[in-house]
This record gives sequence, C-alpha cells and structure tokens, in this order.
Amino acid sequence: MNGLNTLLTMVFLIAGIAIGVAGFYFYLTLRNKSLTERANQIIEEAKKKSEEILREASLKAREEAAKLREEVENELKLRRNEIQRLEERILKREEDLDQRIKEAEESRMMALALKQESEKLKQEAEEILEKQLKELERISGLTMEQAKEIVLEKAREEARLEAAKIFKEEEERALQEADKKAKEIISTAIQRYASDLAAETTVSVVTLPSDDMKGRIIGREGRNIRTFENLTGINLIIDDTPEAVTLSSFDPIRREIAKRTLEKLILDGRIHPARIEEIYEKVKEEIEEEFKEVGEEAVFELGLSGIHPEIVRLLGRLKFRTSYGQNVLQHSIEVAYIASIMADELGLDSKLARRAGLLHDIGKAVDHEIQGSHDKIGSEIARKYRESEVVINAIEAHHGLAPFTSIESVLVQAADAISASRPGARRETLESYIRRLEQLEKIASSFKGVEKCYAMQAGREVRVIVKPDEISDEEAEIIARELAKKIESEMEYPGQIKVTVIRERRAVEYAK
Repeated sequence: MNGLNTLLTMVFLIAGIAIGVAGFYFYLTLRNKSLTERANQIIEEAKKKSEEILREASLKAREEAAKLREEVENELKLRRNEIQRLEERILKREEDLDQRIKEAEESRMMALALKQESEKLKQEAEEILEKQLKELERISGLTMEQAKEIVLEKAREEARLEAAKIFKEEEERALQEADKKAKEIISTAIQRYASDLAAETTVSVVTLPSDDMKGRIIGREGRNIRTFENLTGINLIIDDTPEAVTLSSFDPIRREIAKRTLEKLILDGRIHPARIEEIYEKVKEEIEEEFKEVGEEAVFELGLSGIHPEIVRLLGRLKFRTSYGQNVLQHSIEVAYIASIMADELGLDSKLARRAGLLHDIGKAVDHEIQGSHDKIGSEIARKYRESEVVINAIEAHHGLAPFTSIESVLVQAADAISASRPGARRETLESYIRRLEQLEKIASSFKGVEKCYAMQAGREVRVIVKPDEISDEEAEIIARELAKKIESEMEYPGQIKVTVIRERRAVEYAK
C-alpha cells in the first residue's frame, strides 16, 4: 500500500511538473508573440517618423539651397560690376600713360633742341668773352692772371680791414663789459693779500772772525780749499776783503750748502779734509730735511692737503731759488693767494686755484738739472705724481705756451703776472734793463708806417706813433696786435708790456 502510495505520489509529482513545464512554455510562446507584435509596431512607427523627418529635411535643404543660390548670384553680380569698373579704370590709366609718354617725348625733343641752342649760344658767348678779354688785356696792359691777382689782393685787403674793424668793435664791446669787473676782482685780490716788497735772496758772503781764518781755510798747500771746492762744486774766493770770503756758484742750493758747511767749520775750528767731508754730509742732510719742512709749512699755510711728499720737497727747494731777485717760493705762495681770491670772486673752486697757483713754478726746482722750460718740466712732474688735469694745465699754460682748458688756469696766469709785475717784486741789472728797452724799441720800429716809438713805464709800455697818411685806423689795430705777438715771441721780460699805437692827424695854419 505504501509502495502504491509512493508510486501515485511520484506519478502525480511528475504529472504536476509536466503540466508546469507545458504551462511555462505556453506562457513564453504567448509572451514572444506579444513582444514581436510590439516590436513590429515600434518599427512601423519609426519608419513613419523617419519618413516624416526626411520629408522635412529635404524641404529645408531645398529652401537653404535656393537661398544660397540667390546669395551667390548676388555676389557674382557685385564682382562682375567691380571687375567692370577696374577694367574701365585700367583703360583710362593706359590712355593717360600714352598721353604722358607722348608729352614726355615732345618735351625731350624740345629739351634737345634747347640744349643745342644753348651750346651754340655758350660757344658764341665764350668767343665774345675771349675777344673782350683780349681787348681788355690790350687796353690795360695786364694779363688775365695779373688782373685776377690785383682783384684778389684788393679783396684780401678789404676783408682784412673789415675783419680788423669787426674785431675792434667786438673787442670794445667785450672790454666795456669785462674791464670794470676785472678791475674790481684784481684790486680786491691785491688789497686782500700783500707780501713784503723785499724778497729773500741767497747770501754768498761768509763773515770770518779774523783774517787768520783765511789761512786755515786754504790749508797746507791749498788742500782744504781744494777739498771744499771739489765736494761742494762752488768756487771759494779768498781775496783782500777783510774778514770775509766769497762763495760763487750758479746753483743757489749748492751755494747754500757750501755756505752752511763753511760757517760750521769756522765755528768748530777744526778744518781739514776729513772734517770738511763730515760737516758737508751733515749739512746736506739738514738741507734735505729743511726742504721738507719748508714745503710742509707752505702747504699748511695755504690749507692744502693730499700733495705728494716729493712735490712738497721740491716746494722746499724753491726757497733757495730766485727769479729776477724775487724768491720763487714766496712768489708761488703769493700767486696761490691771489688766484684763490679771484676764484672766490668769480664763484669758482678757490682751493683748486690755490693749489694750481702754488705749484705753477714747481719746475724751477729742477730746471737747472733737467733740459727744458720750467713750465713743461713742472707739468710733467705734476702728471707723474697724479695731480688733477686743471693743475697740470695751469702749470703748462701759465706762460702761454699751451692752450687753456679751464678758467682756473687763466686765473693762475693773471695772478702770476700780478705778482711778478707789482712794484718792488723783481729787480734786474742796469745793463739788462737798458738792453731790454732798446730791443723793445727796435721791434716796434720794424713795422711799416711807424714814425716814432718810445719805451715807457720802465719797459712795461711801448708807445708807437704811426704816419696817418700811410696807416688807417684799422691797420693801427692790426699793428698793435701783431707787435704784441712779436714781443711775446722774441723777448723775455717780467710781467706784461702794454702796446699803444697812436694815429693822429694835425692841421696847422697861421693867421697873419
């Protein structure tokens, strides 16, 4: 029974499964049929939609194409019109160009004809000019070159006189403006600084305690005096002058060393070759030290700094150097002060002017040892020890041998002239003084048209009287300028020389 039940159960179970499977299959069949129908419906709808879209797109495309065709046709129409206008303009330009070419050709032909005509006229003019020149040469008795030279000479003379006239007018105008101010500045500088008129000179006479000392100085067989002269390089003159001997040498420093050596030997009393050599070396050292001290005092007095020690030593050497009797160191200090005062008045660098004035004659410290002028030597020394270009130019140009490159250089030259030419600053021998005056009058007399000339003001002025019939006012100006230049180039003199040319005409009648 149980087995049957189990069998029946299994049969029912299998039958149920079979019915379920059959039902599921039937469901799937029905569902696939529904899906197929739905898919077909969707496809049908899509076809309709796409056909509608295609119709709309085709219609729109035809409209766009028609619109584009219309725009292209309009553009082409505009282009055709523009091309037509360009063609018309080109045709017009070609016509204008043809016309211009035609006119140019006519002008060329006309110019060619005119050129031929002008050449013909030129040839005829040259022939006429040549005939006239020959006729003029025959009448005047001069060749064309001679006549040309006369005309040129006349033109040169007129230009020279005109230039002299213009120069005089400009010079007078400048002098009117500058003379008053210059006088004020110079007078102020002189008033604010004045040194002693008596300049220091080197004494060459040594006083002896007694005439017996002369024999001791000479020594046995003259060996002392020979040793002394060989060492010092000076001449020791022992003559009949009571209680005095004379030292002679062109070198003031050498003479000063010899003088001090002899004075020390006389005080010491022991005079023999070895002692002379010993004292001489000591005095040399003292002098060198004195050079340094004197130079430092001068620099300190002027309130300067930064000057090379070698230049300071050379300044000290100037104490023993004189020029026309004027002590060169004192002269340099005086020039420094005067240049500084004038620089202050003009609103310039007074310290720089003071430095240039102090060093302007530095070359005189060694000009007896080195060949050349003291201004050239001095500028080389300043350049060697790296002084400024203004100071170098002031040294080199203070005698007018080099061009000025600064106002300070001009002030140094002016201060140098003031210091050298003031009364009592310098002296010279009677013979050289007379010789200088004679040379001055001789130079002035060498000019054409000079009637008389006089050296005046102790040689500081030359007054020239010219013949009024031969020399005009403008030529008198030229003579004054050329005479001044000739005096500068041919003479040596302290300070400056004023040149005055006088031209006057006098009319004299007598009432009877």
